[in-house]
Amino acid sequence: MNPESFIPTAIGWVVAIVVFIFVLVVIVRSIRIIPQATAGVVERLGRYHKTLMPGLNLLVPFIDRVRPLIDMREQVVSFPPQPVITEDNLVVSIDTVIYFQVTDPRAATYEIRNYLGAVEQLTTTTLRNVVGGLNLEEALTSRDEINGQLRIVLDEATGKWGIRVGRVELKAIDPPVSIQDSMEKQMRAERDRRALILTAEGTKQSAILTAEGARQAEILRAEGDKQAAVLRAQGEAEAIQTVFSAIHLGNPDDKLLAYQYLQTLPKIADSASSKLWIIPSEFTEALKGMSTAFAATVVEAPKQPAPPHEERAAPPLS
Repeated sequence: MNPESFIPTAIGWVVAIVVFIFVLVVIVRSIRIIPQATAGVVERLGRYHKTLMPGLNLLVPFIDRVRPLIDMREQVVSFPPQPVITEDNLVVSIDTVIYFQVTDPRAATYEIRNYLGAVEQLTTTTLRNVVGGLNLEEALTSRDEINGQLRIVLDEATGKWGIRVGRVELKAIDPPVSIQDSMEKQMRAERDRRALILTAEGTKQSAILTAEGARQAEILRAEGDKQAAVLRAQGEAEAIQTVFSAIHLGNPDDKLLAYQYLQTLPKIADSASSKLWIIPSEFTEALKGMSTAFAATVVEAPKQPAPPHEERAAPPLS
């Protein structure tokens, strides 16, 4: 190969390669693909030019410059525990979680240098202002109120930064260890007190129900005895009335009554424990009635003369 013709040829190839590389670089720098849920800020000659949206975008090479992409999704940031002094001079450690979203990439780029650090510092100062006006018990029981106040303050302050604060949550509120022990003892004593009260209430209700049951039982028993006595008395009255009516309808005479009276006397000695008999005064009258009745029915025998020198027997005692 002729050396004089080789040099121009080599120079031509080098120039062609350089031009090809330059064109390739220009094409690469002119095209920018932005992923979904991200945005890019374009600066032209050092000034803000436009915001690149997701998809294919064309740029002016060597003039336009794209800053680092900004995530447009809602982000969750958990800040480390922050010591906060309450109104009753107790130091509590509070963990916070913030949900925020970038709504304006331009403001988030140019209005604040580090919006994440700014949100953290603003959360810490706002939290100290809010919790500093509450005592420990109020801070532990007013989480929703604290979250609402923090969200309002942060949303107002970060609005000019192109950031929207969606939610602020207190992940944990940790009092000092000594206070935790005291609170546990207090809660244990409160639970024991409630348990004793419930036990006493149960015992009271049980005693009341037992007394009510006994009272109802006594009332029912008394009502039963009353009804039984009334029915028994009515039965005896009806029996006496029936017997009395039967006697009057039968029109008995004195002999029948005396005989019936004598038949009832042996029933007094039916019991094995009877040791003493009490004979009524009417017993003599009944005997007299019986003797009179039988004497009237017997024919008297003829009297015979008594043998001489014999003494007449004494008449029987009535």
